[in-house]
Amino acid sequence: MRETRPGLGIVVTVLALWTNVAAAQTQQLVGGSSRWAQGVSQEEQKTARELFYAGNVALTESIFTTASEKYVKALRHWNHPAIHYNLALALMKLDRPIEVYEHLTSAMNYGPEPLGKDKFENATRYKELLDTQLVRLTISCDEPGARVTLDGQVLFEGPGKHQGLVRPGTHSIVAVKEGYMTSDKSRPLMPGEKVTISLRPYVPVYKTRWPAWMPWAMMGSGVAIAAGGGLLHQQTSKNYGVFDSGIRWCGGCDPNTNGLAVARARGDQLQRAAFGAYALGGGALATGAVLLYINQSRLIPVEPNLEAETVSISPILGSTNGALATFRF
Repeated sequence: MRETRPGLGIVVTVLALWTNVAAAQTQQLVGGSSRWAQGVSQEEQKTARELFYAGNVALTESIFTTASEKYVKALRHWNHPAIHYNLALALMKLDRPIEVYEHLTSAMNYGPEPLGKDKFENATRYKELLDTQLVRLTISCDEPGARVTLDGQVLFEGPGKHQGLVRPGTHSIVAVKEGYMTSDKSRPLMPGEKVTISLRPYVPVYKTRWPAWMPWAMMGSGVAIAAGGGLLHQQTSKNYGVFDSGIRWCGGCDPNTNGLAVARARGDQLQRAAFGAYALGGGALATGAVLLYINQSRLIPVEPNLEAETVSISPILGSTNGALATFRF
């Protein structure tokens, strides 16, 4: 089996295109009653021919910028396929492949007659090769008022759609609308790809993990529990005071003989309860503070006109009866 080199087809086609450059200076613009001459006055045709021939001279002398300028001016007077073809040749040398593709397409609009069979076939082959090297990109945006840009250049204002060719590589594809989050779908594009991208700016919505009152309620509970511990501590002090006063009054007697031991035992119980309340209240207060930090508002993109939370329930009939519940958030 014969092995084919990847770039051989491109080289052959480019060489075939450029074999026509030498004959560009003597090329004639066919007019008469042809379809591409309809509605074009003889004066306009004459001006176009003069510019076309001047462009051909520049093209054969490899002055490609001048040649392209002459051809562009000629097209303003006469939209002739041969002018498009020669302009594509000049643009090819100026490394402007997208415009080359567009002008080759225009050159082929009326078939091989205005170009000649060889040129038409060469244009067809090179256009097919460009199809494998360029990216066919479709961008749409349904959001009214959204400004859609490609590599910083405004394409349209939504709702709208753009279709065109771009070079392979990374491109910035963005939709912007005041009061909305930017929709950015910038990405690398590969040669020969056909890419469809839908843009839609999002409404900025701030949400929390839990209801805003929950952390504050936890912190409030901690403060309340700690305050309860403070009240218990007061009762503890009163019971210890009764015990101390009784001991001083009896001159250091046995507390078990006159009921003072009961006051001390109650004071011990209340003190343990107060310490427990302090610990529990402090823990609740700290937990509430942590929850307050975690529960900060987060920016969540939401599509415009998105339905509110809904729950739909549908019966399921068949071998297994039941119901299907669908939740939308």
